[in-house]
Amino acid sequence: MLIHTFLALGFLQFFIKGGFFMAVLVILSIFSLAVILQRALVIKMDRALPPVILNALISFKAGSSTEALQKVLLSDPSPLSRVLTTLIQHKDWPRAEALDAVQTRARHEISRMEAGLVFLEITTGISPLLGLLGTLSGLVGIFGNIGDHGDPQMVANGISEALNCTIVGLGVAVPNLIAYNYFTRRVEVVAIELESLTTDLMAKLSLGKR
Repeated sequence: MLIHTFLALGFLQFFIKGGFFMAVLVILSIFSLAVILQRALVIKMDRALPPVILNALISFKAGSSTEALQKVLLSDPSPLSRVLTTLIQHKDWPRAEALDAVQTRARHEISRMEAGLVFLEITTGISPLLGLLGTLSGLVGIFGNIGDHGDPQMVANGISEALNCTIVGLGVAVPNLIAYNYFTRRVEVVAIELESLTTDLMAKLSLGKR
């Protein structure tokens, strides 16, 4: 228990000695973690493209009534269901106008999935810079007082503490970069699937009119 207490105190001192820039990095890391967890729940393949709707699309035949399909879409709200519902609602419109309505809805759904990713992108870029600023700020203070405290060991310890900001800055940026690229790629996959499934349903609805 005593060892754990000392470790906790040492861990706390690690951040306290980092100063203002360390505090900013800690706040950014907390918000980044919240965004990553929230986006992980939202940008899920089975949530964006529910299997029950995919099965309903496969079962839907050209020329058949869309009522059963609409019931399935309404029972499982998702980006896919909302896009396909828009298509069905505009099925009697001219093809070009119906396509515009569907594309507008699809862009809206993609935008909702991408919400928060810009924060990860910005944090990835500024975290290393904030860490570097924290380190440089610490080094300025150390070398400014080097005449008063000429002990090499104290100077070495001061430099070590100043570098903590750079370490934390990189530690915040790397996970954010990984998460941003992962979520961006997943959104791209969802967008491609939305386009493909919408085109498939539009073709079936067009055949049903003939």
